[in-house]
Amino acid sequence: MAEDKIRLGGMALANGVLVHGPKAWACAIRTDDGRLKVAARPKRLRSAKIDSPLLRGPVRLLDALAILPEIRRALPEARLPFQRPAVLASMLVSATVVRLVRGSRSVGPGAQELVSGLLSLAPAALALRSSDVAAYHGAEHISIGSYEQGKRAAKEHDRCGSHLLGPLLATTAIGNTLAARAPARVRTQARLGAQFVALAASTEIFGWMVRNPEKRLARALAKPGHELQHRIATAEPTPEQIEVAEAALLACLELEEE
Repeated sequence: MAEDKIRLGGMALANGVLVHGPKAWACAIRTDDGRLKVAARPKRLRSAKIDSPLLRGPVRLLDALAILPEIRRALPEARLPFQRPAVLASMLVSATVVRLVRGSRSVGPGAQELVSGLLSLAPAALALRSSDVAAYHGAEHISIGSYEQGKRAAKEHDRCGSHLLGPLLATTAIGNTLAARAPARVRTQARLGAQFVALAASTEIFGWMVRNPEKRLARALAKPGHELQHRIATAEPTPEQIEVAEAALLACLELEEE
C-alpha cells in the first residue's frame, strides 16, 4: 500500500457499508425505496493515537463500537447485521451451549476453551452468511482494496477482521485455560483479564501477520479467516452495492483529508 494512502477499515451492514479511518467515519446505505443515503462524522474516540501494545486492540474495538450508536442516530434506516432475530437467537443458544461445555468433566480444559471459542463465533458467522451482508462485505473490501491498490481489488481483503480468528481462538483458549486454574474467588476476574490480554495479544499478532504475509506462520494463522471470508463472509456485490461502498469511502476520505 502506498505511503500516502490513509489506513481504512470497515464493516458491512445488511443494507450498506461503514468505512472508518484514523479521524473520521462514513456510512452509506440503500433504503428500501432505492435511495442512497450517506452520513459522515469526525470520530470522538481515536484509537490511532494509542501506542501501548496492551491497549491498542481493546481501544480499537471500542473505537468501532462507539460508531454504531452514531450510525443509528444519523441513519435510522441502517440495518446492523446482528439485529436480525435469527442472529439474536443464535447468540442465546451459543451462550447456553458454551456454559454446558465449560461445565463438562469429560472434556479437558484446553479442549473446552477451544470448543467454546468456536461456538462463540456462530452468531457472527450467521450474521455474515446473510446474502446482503456478505455482498456488502465484498463491496466494502473491493472499494477499500481498490483505493489502496489503485486497481480493481478482490472481494477478499488481507486486513479483514476475519483474519483475527486464528490468533484470537489460540490466545483466548490459552488465557481461559490458565484463568480456570485461578482460585474460585477470583476466577471471574481472571477470566475477564485473560480475555482482555487475549484481545490485545491477537491484535498485535494480526499486525505482525499483515506486515509479514510471506511468513509460513502468518499464512497458517490467516488461513481460518481467509476460508471464512472466501466461503461464508463475502459474496460478489452488485454494481449498486459497490456504489454504496464507494459513497461511504469517498465521504470518509473527504473528512480525513480536511
